[in-house]
Amino acid sequence: QVQLVESGGGVVQPGGSLTLSCAASVSDHMYSFNNMAWYRQAPGKQRELVAQIRYNDNTNYGDFVKGRFTISKADAADTVYLQMNNLNLEDTAVYYCKTMYEYGFGLSMHDFWGQGTQVTVSS
Repeated sequence: QVQLVESGGGVVQPGGSLTLSCAASVSDHMYSFNNMAWYRQAPGKQRELVAQIRYNDNTNYGDFVKGRFTISKADAADTVYLQMNNLNLEDTAVYYCKTMYEYGFGLSMHDFWGQGTQVTVSS
């Protein structure tokens, strides 16, 4: 199994910054990292992709990011960071970490979700 631990959420003023982290603990050596992503969901809205990074460091971002956020990973690919700058009120949401791991010999791909961390942008 793969367990995710998220941290870094909190309350910030508009225009402020936060850095989220997602650490993966892998208990089965047959799993190998494929990609990790951050999603977010605000009340009454659909869950949407914020940022994604793959094992080869390729990244993609949601359209609303507009250059404000940066996703990166540690060399061991066990921790992923999301640096968020110039936050606005519409960024308020629960942010969820999701990772995809390959199970040995390419037999299958497994998704694992974190429990979420609250980001609140408020004056």
